[in-house]
Order: sequence, then C-alpha cells, then structure tokens
Amino acid sequence: MESLKKVNLLMVTGMSGAGKSVVLNSLEDLGYHCIDNIPLKLLPKLIDLLQDTTDTEVNLGVVIDLRSLNFDLIDEMLYFLHDSHYINLHILYLDANDETLVKRYKETRRSHPLSRKTNLLGGIQKERELLRPIREIADFKLDTSGMPAKDLKNKIIEKYSDTETDYFSVTFMSFGFKHGTPIDTDVMFDVRFLPNPFYIEELRVQTGLDAPVYDYVMNFDETHIFLDKLVDLLAFLIPNYKKEGKSQIVVGIGCTGGQHRSIAISEFLKKAFEKDYVTNSTHRDYSKAYRK
Repeated sequence: MESLKKVNLLMVTGMSGAGKSVVLNSLEDLGYHCIDNIPLKLLPKLIDLLQDTTDTEVNLGVVIDLRSLNFDLIDEMLYFLHDSHYINLHILYLDANDETLVKRYKETRRSHPLSRKTNLLGGIQKERELLRPIREIADFKLDTSGMPAKDLKNKIIEKYSDTETDYFSVTFMSFGFKHGTPIDTDVMFDVRFLPNPFYIEELRVQTGLDAPVYDYVMNFDETHIFLDKLVDLLAFLIPNYKKEGKSQIVVGIGCTGGQHRSIAISEFLKKAFEKDYVTNSTHRDYSKAYRK
C-alpha cells in the first residue's frame, strides 16, 4: 500500500432504541460512509478497502450493537484501531433512561433483542449491564432521554460536521404545470401570472437560460415586486427548515411549460441565495422545450 489514507472512524454503539439509526442517517447527510450492524471482525477488511478510494481522507461511521458485538474481540479490535497510525477512532455511546426506551419500543411495537426470555424492561436492564464495558471507554456519551429525533440529528451535525463544509443545500427546481407538478418539492410557487416569452416569436425556441429570455422576464414591474416578496419569504423559511433538521430544501418554481419564466426565476433565486447557502438549480422540463 503506497500511502495510507487517514480514516476517521466513528463507532456508534449503545442502548437499543437510543437513536443509533437517527445518528447513522445524520452522518450520511454529513458525507460519511455508513454501515449498520457490522461484525467487528470485518472492520479491518473494510478499512483496507477504503484505501482504494480516491479521497485522501475518509469519514466512516459504523453502528455496533448487541447483534454484532463480540466482547471477546473488543479489547483486541480496539488495540488494533488505536494502534493504527492512520485510523482516528472515536466511540459514541447512546444512552436513554428506562422510561424513554420502554416508550419508544411500545410506540414502534418492536421487540427488544433480549426480551424473549423476560419482559421488555428486563431486556433493557440486561442490555445495559452487558454494554457497561464499552460505555466506560466511549469518547462521548449522549443521553437521548426525551429527545426528539430532530434534536438528536442537530446535536450529531453540530459535533461531527466539518465546519468548512456545509451539509445543507437549497435547490431551485423549475417545471411546467402542463407536464405535472413535481412530487419532491418542499415549497412551490406559480409564476404563470408573469408575461410569457413564449408569445414572442424570436424567444419561443429559447429558454430562461438564454439572456434574451432572462432579460425579458426580468423587465417587468410585476417580476421585481414578486421577487422582492419571494426572497424575503424564503429568507425567513430556509433557516427555519434547516433548524428543523432538514439537509436539503427543494423550492419548486412553475410556469406553463417549464421553459421560460420558471427557469429565469429559478436562476435568479439561485444567485440570490448562493452567498448564504450551497445552492443548485435544476430544470425538470428543459428537455421538453419547444423547438421548431
């Protein structure tokens, strides 16, 4: 192996029902390679495989729980991980009180992995005792008692995100109502009230990505008044969506055919918010544009 890549390994473990799935999903949003319930024996092989990636540094999140924990291997495996100079290991232990765990299991109607020969509370208490050794060596312990999933996600993002990389993005999607409304937008705005370049012969075969069409759409008082109000509304909505734990917001902008007005407005909004967020634009019905 020519040059070993640095592997930032976050081992997520803890009580069943304490939020490991939420943590894994949050890490995926942060760009981590994530694997649930991986046997400890496979970790070295997995880390070796990651050496074949083109990245110079790899973030890996793995969930280890009762299904995959082999306590005879823990000391040996942790020694290997800590001793490897290219592996940066952190252990996150998720915990919650008995009342919270019982409530979560009752709500999901799942069976606890250790409750088959006892009741639910007995299974939880047995698991807590079995996990005591790994809890004691965890780098970070997080109690999720009474914590909503969105709050847990925010805590994980706050602790493990790369401050130089923004995980949150805003996509402005243009579309044509005559082709149907998109199903993957968070909010949607109709711009069919704006003057339509389709009825200008020389603009008909162009799109909102072309300067003549873009300038035409932007050359009306209605457009400026609308954009002032829309930018103000989105400036309020977007950070509140982000606060709720969303990793991406899709703003739909629709006109009749998805060729002229919606594209121009989407491009304007992309530029208007790119200083504050990672922004993208996509034009769903661009390929359906009118051609002579």
